[in-house]
Amino acid sequence: MDLRINGKLVAVEAQGEMPLLWALRDIVGLTGTKFGCGIAQCGACTVHVDGVPLRSCSVSVASVADKSITTIEGLAAPTGDHPVQQAWAELNVPQCGYCQAGQLMSAAALIDRNSSPTDADIDQAMQGNLCRCGTYVRIRQAVHRAGELKRGVR
Repeated sequence: MDLRINGKLVAVEAQGEMPLLWALRDIVGLTGTKFGCGIAQCGACTVHVDGVPLRSCSVSVASVADKSITTIEGLAAPTGDHPVQQAWAELNVPQCGYCQAGQLMSAAALIDRNSSPTDADIDQAMQGNLCRCGTYVRIRQAVHRAGELKRGVR
């Protein structure tokens, strides 16, 4: 089947029930999306499907065959990093970094629809994105900063 991944049509030879996570990592070779728990609870495997953040470990390849998939590798625009990527680097958010691709994808979906989120908005959008290192304070600060960057605040 053909999947639209990061704006490109990619032929993927896989069983329809295969989790999208494994198709992305093992077949397509996009390893930025991480395996964490396998039961859609940790958020490390978050990708965008038609702009909506979804846990790729619990989404079948067949269910997204006619949709647009964006992974962490496709988050940046041709003109530069997404505001969340800029904010993450500016505020030195990651510690070990394992969960950060999923964190960035959830944050990007929020900032793309609401560039002035409240703490409650951030908590809701990031709910279920777990960080074993506990960088939640820096993550929240970076989401606010990403909103500023999106709005053009320097």
